[in-house]
Amino acid sequence: MTPPHAIDIEDLTLAFGERTVLDGFSLHVRQGETVILAGPSGSGKSSLLACLLGFLSPVSGRIAIRNESLGPKSVWRLRRHMALVQQEPDLGESTVLNWIEEPFTFRANEALRGNLSRLPDLLRRLRLNDSILSQTGPHLSGGEKQRVALAAALLLDRPILLLDEPASALDPDSREAVYACLAGLQDMAVLMVSHDTPAALDFAGRTVRLSPPEVPHGRP
Repeated sequence: MTPPHAIDIEDLTLAFGERTVLDGFSLHVRQGETVILAGPSGSGKSSLLACLLGFLSPVSGRIAIRNESLGPKSVWRLRRHMALVQQEPDLGESTVLNWIEEPFTFRANEALRGNLSRLPDLLRRLRLNDSILSQTGPHLSGGEKQRVALAAALLLDRPILLLDEPASALDPDSREAVYACLAGLQDMAVLMVSHDTPAALDFAGRTVRLSPPEVPHGRP
């Protein structure tokens, strides 16, 4: 049986003023599939993730999450299907453990609190020592923050994982650990922005390359 679509993007155009970053872009991602978004800076990769979460509104086109159209009335509900790991996660001033536990204090995630028992194993797989849990965000390196944010996202068990350059600050060994962890996500739909395509392709199902439109939106 063919897996259902997790993400449907149809004829999407996104512009900032007169500058178009996406022009008639379409993409379909099935549940259990990993897709990499590659391309130069300014090609709309990170902006596309923001559109999926409803943080940016396109000029035209349609986005559907798990077969439901994304719009003002559905955006809050549909965000619960997605987890985002940013390129530069902000872990705040509290301890790493407090930051990871905070989402489970929200009513929408209370039933998932038992997932925290998986945290030690996730840290091990991501080459992080348990002692990191007592450290505070400002004392972590960029690569440590990225891996902590990934662990936190995975604990939420969202069916869709959005990753914005999740290994950009990592050394080769840590990068390999992250990709090995992601390769085991057989039931999740993963959409990942990455410039590191040679290493990422080992576990990705396919790569979609974006390029900046040549003509600004609204001009002939």
